[in-house]
Amino acid sequence: MKPACLVAFLLLTLTTIASDVCACTIPVFRYALDRWESDKFELILPPDTAANPDLSDLLRPLRANGIANLAITTAKDPSITSPQLRTARLGGQTIWSGELNATTLSQILDSPARQQILSRILVGESVIWVIAHSDTPEDLAEAERIEKRLRFLEQVAALPIQDPNDPDSQLGPGPALLLKFTALRLNRNDPAEALLLKMLAGPSGDIDPTKTSFAAAIFGRGRVLGAWALDSLDDASLEEASMFLIGRCSCRVKDQNPGWDILMNTDWTQALAQATASKDKTPNPEPSSPTKPQQSQATPVTVKTSAPSTPEPPATAQSKPTPLIIGASLALAITAFFLLRPKR
Repeated sequence: MKPACLVAFLLLTLTTIASDVCACTIPVFRYALDRWESDKFELILPPDTAANPDLSDLLRPLRANGIANLAITTAKDPSITSPQLRTARLGGQTIWSGELNATTLSQILDSPARQQILSRILVGESVIWVIAHSDTPEDLAEAERIEKRLRFLEQVAALPIQDPNDPDSQLGPGPALLLKFTALRLNRNDPAEALLLKMLAGPSGDIDPTKTSFAAAIFGRGRVLGAWALDSLDDASLEEASMFLIGRCSCRVKDQNPGWDILMNTDWTQALAQATASKDKTPNPEPSSPTKPQQSQATPVTVKTSAPSTPEPPATAQSKPTPLIIGASLALAITAFFLLRPKR
């Protein structure tokens, strides 16, 4: 290859790499809301339970185009003698087992706190920090600290600049793009939220939601970035997680990003379309001024935890030059110098 052609090839390669890294300016939280389908939980039924006609009628709406991220299967393992709910993908951890009826099915599918989370997502809140506490003075002081820090971050942070003409950065249906951090306090002794607390605590088992107070960051369609024990969630960790979620989404593959999903009984296509209609009725919406986050009205539960490690947000989510680009630029400069210098 001629020197000039080689230099042109290297320059084109470098440009392609740079554009691939920096193309999308949609924040992580909004990219997830627009494009990431929720992973399905699995409800496993023993054969005799699956054959029960009354239960079949109860489950039929969930089987036929159900809106919840839930798959219903019949157990092949004879050791499974009662219905079980297992987490989506990450290890298949059993988080519920017992008698399945109209009451327990309703508790599996939804809860007061999940309704609050959904309503906040659909009005455009960027990140909802659920604070699972035990009403002790220490926990309440930690909740106040977190809320205060979030109000500060909301004032000093900024979303990536959006180019309405960039085809790689087009927003999907939904609320207006806002920068808003909020906290939702949830008593971890509330039995109505016991299942949600298990989902928020995550599949690793580091946090037991019956013994440890913790905070979890929720975004997108009910995705949890991570869960941290309150006594280990310092201001730096809170800021790192929050800034990651409002940063530009360079890594677009869901499975390459940290986090896990919670079970939500939501038709996201319809809900986002309604959010679009509400947004269109109010042109140029402005973020509301920071207010003290609402206290969850859900009933008491219990929780446990060993200090979970802080999730490491992928470096691809940052808009800074990567080592690959820097190295490629240096190699290009050196190659161009030796190939194009005058021959003696």
